[in-house]
Amino acid sequence: MEFPLQPHVVVLPYPSQGHINPMINLSNILVSNNPDIFVTFLVTHHCFSRTTSSNAKLRNITFAALPDLRLSADTFDATVHAVMTQMEAPLQSLLDRLHPPPTLLICDAFLSWAVALANRRNIPVAAFWTTSTAELWVQYFHLFQGNQLCLQKKLDYIPSTYWIDGSDVPLLNGKNRKILQLALKSCEWLPKAQYLLLPSIYELESKVVDALKANLKIPIYTIGPSIPYSSVAENSRNPNPNINGGYMEWLDKQPPNSVLYISHGSYLSISSAQMEEIANALHDGNVRFMWVTREESPKLREICGEKKKMGLVVAWCDQLRVLLHRAVGGYWSHCGWNSVMEGIFCGVPFLTFPIAMDQPLISRLIVEYWKVGWRVKKDEKMEGLVRRDVIVELLRKFMDLQSDDGREMRRRAKELQLMVQLAIAENGSSHTNIRAFLNNIVQSEEERVQVQKDG
Repeated sequence: MEFPLQPHVVVLPYPSQGHINPMINLSNILVSNNPDIFVTFLVTHHCFSRTTSSNAKLRNITFAALPDLRLSADTFDATVHAVMTQMEAPLQSLLDRLHPPPTLLICDAFLSWAVALANRRNIPVAAFWTTSTAELWVQYFHLFQGNQLCLQKKLDYIPSTYWIDGSDVPLLNGKNRKILQLALKSCEWLPKAQYLLLPSIYELESKVVDALKANLKIPIYTIGPSIPYSSVAENSRNPNPNINGGYMEWLDKQPPNSVLYISHGSYLSISSAQMEEIANALHDGNVRFMWVTREESPKLREICGEKKKMGLVVAWCDQLRVLLHRAVGGYWSHCGWNSVMEGIFCGVPFLTFPIAMDQPLISRLIVEYWKVGWRVKKDEKMEGLVRRDVIVELLRKFMDLQSDDGREMRRRAKELQLMVQLAIAENGSSHTNIRAFLNNIVQSEEERVQVQKDG
């Protein structure tokens, strides 16, 4: 009897774009490094057509659909509850039908039930943490293990290394009690996975990675950034002007480092009042900008319609290509981890504008520890409105390429860019970790097959 040696990896993301994208990129990185691996990528029907159409050319990766979630209300809490209660049964049914049977499950670390299911079925499981290692340390070492955190005070959250503020941890806010309980559940199951994958770069978060390795006794691999960096070279060789809606041509006409790229992510959004304040500030400050948003305001339309053509608003763009463009001189970001990794990969400085969850802590890392950005908000409250006059003053300073602070921030951004390039290059830290993880997968499969033969 012949036993297949090709490892079959099933990948299960949390069903939202900010979680799906890095896990698709991870899948592509894995099969690019070992073409003998076969991946089945699972998404709900709602995400299926968009996910498959934008990733149709990926080799050794097939997509399978899980039923859509039945929502009791169109809210964040209702969606999370549905994910945690409705996806396990269809996943189990699909695993029964897959051929060859899965030899490894890579699941979003938030999906504690998926780790439990894999353990019951004796399938090795790798938990993929989708944000910063710093956030994982806060959730696991402080919130889960009961070390004291207080919303009102500064926290020496890794002794003598990083200080953070209680407001950097929105899970401490009473409004997020349900999400906190689910986060604690994911921490409970995390050590029961066989591997932990981090979409970070070791050199970027070395001290917190080392601290985590000393507290979690499972193999931990920093394999970031989980962004489509391999597609950059391909797109430059085969540009397709029909898919960019003219924004690359618009950027081509702008002076070097003159454009502020603005994106607040694809899931949560800012208020209409805040959008108006930002739009007015861009006008008053005479700042060139490219803004990605589906909620264009009247003021934005007015600015973009002026003869000066100082701004461009688009509903979607190839963010990595835009950030790499010579015209882009800064990135106003909501501080989602995937977006921040793209900004660091491209060597641009940040204006940080966190909206929720892990974003305040990432903002602090950018501003205070990596020193590649400035905060838009002077206080720590995410709900407060930032007025146009404050934004105008900040924008003028931020986009001033001749200021000492601006030059130092951009120099540091280029240092981090080089750090990422070295990490993903041959024998770099991320490249080495990816190889080590793949070797573990292959070795485990060979041992399984040998057991079957001996039996």
